[in-house]
Amino acid sequence: MPQRFAATAVAIALAVWSPSMLAAQAAPDLNDAEVADVVLTADNIDIDLARLAQTRSKNAEVLKFAGTMITDHSAVNAKATALAGKLGITPENSAVSQSLLAGARTARAALEPLQGTAFDEGYIAREVAFHQAVLDALDTLLIPTTSNAELKQLLVSVRPAIAAHLAHAQMLQRSLVAAK
Repeated sequence: MPQRFAATAVAIALAVWSPSMLAAQAAPDLNDAEVADVVLTADNIDIDLARLAQTRSKNAEVLKFAGTMITDHSAVNAKATALAGKLGITPENSAVSQSLLAGARTARAALEPLQGTAFDEGYIAREVAFHQAVLDALDTLLIPTTSNAELKQLLVSVRPAIAAHLAHAQMLQRSLVAAK
């Protein structure tokens, strides 16, 4: 399979799983411990794939983006962990977290065999889909179901960064296409 076609197939597959997986979980009424776990899980998933990108990509902009994902999502994890400790909340696994983890395994398996531009395109397409799904989850599930005001404020405060990550990934996606 030519690398270009493989990247397109991966991009389509990765764009489909993330939003649909989270949308399928939009009905549950999560408690605050489950919301905290979803936040930590989503951040850890993005950190993990950004680390993979750092070992695979040769594109300076993709590498910079991956570094930003590691830094920013690690910072959110630190804030969420500190807040959970302060509030006495122990993150609890949920169907939403499990869905995110299953999608992450699928995404990583699809990205693992790719190299070069095909990897960059697949990784960035996945980042676009994932950050859009996280924004959707914040708006329709996580913020509305959070009862603790401080946890809700943390979610509201990170939303602009997630939107900025999405915009950055979309810009990178356009530049990768234009470079062909």
